[in-house]
Amino acid sequence: MKARCFLTLKDLSRMEVEALINRAEEMKKRKEKSDVLGGKVLAALFLKPSTRTRVSFEVAVRHLGGEIIFLRGDELQLVRGETLKDTARVLGRYVDGLIARVYGHEDLEVLAEYSGVPVINALSDMYHPCQVLADMLTLKERFGRLEGVNLAYVGDGNNVCHSLLIGCSMLGVNIRVATPKGYEPSEGVVRAALVNAERSGAEVKVIDSPREAVKGADVVYTDVFVSMGEEGEAEEKLSTFLPRFQVNKTLLREAKPDAVVMHCLPAHRGEEITDDVLESDRSIVWDQAENRLHVQKALLEFLFR
Repeated sequence: MKARCFLTLKDLSRMEVEALINRAEEMKKRKEKSDVLGGKVLAALFLKPSTRTRVSFEVAVRHLGGEIIFLRGDELQLVRGETLKDTARVLGRYVDGLIARVYGHEDLEVLAEYSGVPVINALSDMYHPCQVLADMLTLKERFGRLEGVNLAYVGDGNNVCHSLLIGCSMLGVNIRVATPKGYEPSEGVVRAALVNAERSGAEVKVIDSPREAVKGADVVYTDVFVSMGEEGEAEEKLSTFLPRFQVNKTLLREAKPDAVVMHCLPAHRGEEITDDVLESDRSIVWDQAENRLHVQKALLEFLFR
């Protein structure tokens, strides 16, 4: 039987996602630790740099009684031409699960197909589902609910945007995405979000006006304009996004007076968000960052119990 993996939020039902968020909230309140991973060893294969994802997963595994091995791509035979599927076959015989941060989403699919153990997406070019689990927990803490919350995402139609579209539409959060023309989210992801929205009653819109997206929003969310691996496009992207798509005090005036600001971090202060907004009392980005730990503990429990 194929191991249960978590590559995108589409791998879970709405009921399972809600249960994960509720369980994470409970574990956070109780400062809960357990031995659900007792005797298990997980490998964290990180082909990209990481702060929050790496540290939160390492702490989560240890809080659940397991052990974790951190593997950098440049330390493995991958750099000498070994195929990923061969690496997956071997790792799957040594460890009980894989947490992988990769460039191409198809690499996660190879790991899931050939390793034979649960694989968790710790970020790919298409999705960042663990981040959005933490985001949904943060919204639930802030508003006491998810259904009917109005979230505006302003910026690049990237992996975080994709996972927000899936997660929000699944859970009844209204989402308006504002991106420059040519930087919209994947059409396939938008179609999947619209299907979710038909079931949940959420509103899903993709537009090119930040002011229209933010108007009346409860939450204004942004991410870096230049993602890892896109450094060569930095000049072109910044000239396209700035200043119109920057989250600043002027743009926030379009949102509700008590609207909060979210960012998945790391932030490029002065680009996608101004320092005064990030450091203001409307910013809940540090709660988002903390909640990575709690949702990942709930996720690990779910996959390995």
